[in-house]
Amino acid sequence: MAIRRALISVSDKTGIVEFSRALAGLGVQIISTGGTSALLEKEGVPVIGISDVTGFPEILDGRVKTLHPAVHSGLLAVRDDEEHQKAMQELGLDYIDLVVVNLYPFAATIAKPDVTYEDAIENIDIGGPTMLRSAAKNHAFVTVVVDAADYANVLEEVKAQGDTTLEMRKRLAAKVFRHTGSYDALISDYLSKLQGDPLPERYTVTYEKVQDLRYGENPHQKAAFYRKPIPTSGNITTAEQLHGKELSYNNINDANAALAIVKEFNEPAVVAVKHMNPCGVGIGANIHEAYQKAYAADPTSIFGGIVAANGTIDADTAKLLGEIFLEIIIAPDFTPEALEILTKKKNIRLLKLGEFQSGAERKQDWIVTSVEGGMVVQESDVHSLSEDNLQVVTDRKPTEDELKQLLFGWKVVKHVKSNAILLAADNMTVGVGAGQMNRVGAARIALEQAGEKSKGAVLASDAFFPMGDTVELAAKYGITAIIQPGGSVKDQESIDAANAAGIAMVFTGVRHFKH
Repeated sequence: MAIRRALISVSDKTGIVEFSRALAGLGVQIISTGGTSALLEKEGVPVIGISDVTGFPEILDGRVKTLHPAVHSGLLAVRDDEEHQKAMQELGLDYIDLVVVNLYPFAATIAKPDVTYEDAIENIDIGGPTMLRSAAKNHAFVTVVVDAADYANVLEEVKAQGDTTLEMRKRLAAKVFRHTGSYDALISDYLSKLQGDPLPERYTVTYEKVQDLRYGENPHQKAAFYRKPIPTSGNITTAEQLHGKELSYNNINDANAALAIVKEFNEPAVVAVKHMNPCGVGIGANIHEAYQKAYAADPTSIFGGIVAANGTIDADTAKLLGEIFLEIIIAPDFTPEALEILTKKKNIRLLKLGEFQSGAERKQDWIVTSVEGGMVVQESDVHSLSEDNLQVVTDRKPTEDELKQLLFGWKVVKHVKSNAILLAADNMTVGVGAGQMNRVGAARIALEQAGEKSKGAVLASDAFFPMGDTVELAAKYGITAIIQPGGSVKDQESIDAANAAGIAMVFTGVRHFKH
């Protein structure tokens, strides 16, 4: 068979004039609608209006134009079925061999900050998806194109043999159903959230590929990087990579973890992450001071790690960063002098984020985690704690400085894998115990890492103490104040241990498990 008739109707006009002109030059009859038809006529491409095919005008502001038997019979007829052939001949209908359609820009519409409900609904395409699905279902005979990136390959095959190969038609049909499925998922999500139903009986999500990755967590695992169709600023998916080789699967996860921590702070902050756990966090009067604290927190573990800052990297900070091996540096921006210094290191990746929300201004999001055979969905943990939320449960109240360090530690410990214990002093972490099967084990790791720095430091725990042993261990290392959720049936045992050691302890009433 050969491609004789094509129906072309696109919202995104990229490359469509050139593609249509080439098809017309090969003797293909072009049928078109609305704005596409007007554009092709203006550019001198021979075109037949859809109304000339259907014998019916475009009505209802263009809502009804291709929803007609003359269109869908031409798309759905099975060409080697005698009954189908007979019906087409008796009704005077003709086949449509090629469909080129892309849909109303629903994603771009709802991404507008001032979008109205009426405007969003008006940009839900009906005729387009219907034609695409009809053509894709009948891909044994019909070529269907939804992406301008495929124009050249289709044209090459049509020029060579008058038609496309079945292999190409299968590939294009699969792409169509991915496209319409994503389109419908986006509409479903928009309407569900408008109705206050973010966790409906059917949960559909859609993402667009950013890039294929060299491999996954390990070299024997395949992987790719995706982002939401309406990306938000200030995250890894929209970051501008200024320098260095492409990101790996582990780089992306670590960078995301680092960014989540640095977003806890409104004051200048720097975070160093290794294997999705913070190894050093510092806040200061400026980014330079904050980095010095983050580095001093654990000069060993930061090597080969990822550093995130919530302020611009300047030349002085860049000089310090350049003294060690780092995988990635993430920041809202870099000064030209800082870039000149850091780009001398060939492999370091530099990610520019632009401005982002931090502290209590962070927006709630939904986190999707896969399990074998399914997934679980939950709200992101953007809970913020203030001094007013704290309950002092010991005889001694924390000092003003201890209180500041406790709140600092609490912001960071929520991002440490459970069971988690974190020590803080002088606006920096001094010990981190992550991912242990019991809380005493996590505390011992953090305390031993801190060593002499534990004297006078504060301790933060992501969940309550099931007994008093963690407090007793902390007292031996000179911890002066503790922040923990409380809520254990043995809370009094921990309170008694703290009172005996002269440790101030506060309860938050909130836990931060991180698995």
